[in-house]
Amino acid sequence: MGEAGARYNTNMSRLDRAFQKIHREDFLPEKFQGHAEMDTPIPIGFGQTNSQPSTVYQMLKWLDARKGDRVLDVGSGSGWTTALLANIVGKKGYVYGVEKIPELVEFGRNNCSKLPINNIRFYQSVDKFGIPEHAPFDRILVSASAQKLPFKLISQLVIRGKLVIPVQNTILEILKTTNTEYEITEHPGYIFVPLM
Repeated sequence: MGEAGARYNTNMSRLDRAFQKIHREDFLPEKFQGHAEMDTPIPIGFGQTNSQPSTVYQMLKWLDARKGDRVLDVGSGSGWTTALLANIVGKKGYVYGVEKIPELVEFGRNNCSKLPINNIRFYQSVDKFGIPEHAPFDRILVSASAQKLPFKLISQLVIRGKLVIPVQNTILEILKTTNTEYEITEHPGYIFVPLM
């Protein structure tokens, strides 16, 4: 890369650099890897999808994860958002991926294991939201649509921590301001697979 290209990279946001470095095709079933550049959801099996890049980008922008953050990725699926987050938070940060479907836990883990990423751990969820035993988290991302806001996730945030979650057809950006209060910003007009 030339000097101008290197200078351009240093001026990019951590989010933009993560998208440049973590390739969506590496997180898709082989038969769909040729569709990685399409801005559409792509099936990964078991009724789940790898969300469209523009939506993932926007959700991560709202989440605003920082270097060194501890992040919970709920509905980690193929591991793509988990890997993006791990790249954003850097070596001093950590990302916990949670997925309910055992085969997708393994799929996400295997996809991430092929990359030079060492700050991720995957968990299979059973009957609880999040991972309370590893809380609190600086940021929580949910990549499937809940019917109603799961308050148990807000309780797993630090004060001034943020949760980004689709609830029905609206993405909620939630900032925890105290142990009992939070601010909500609504971003309507999105469709996600349901949170299981």
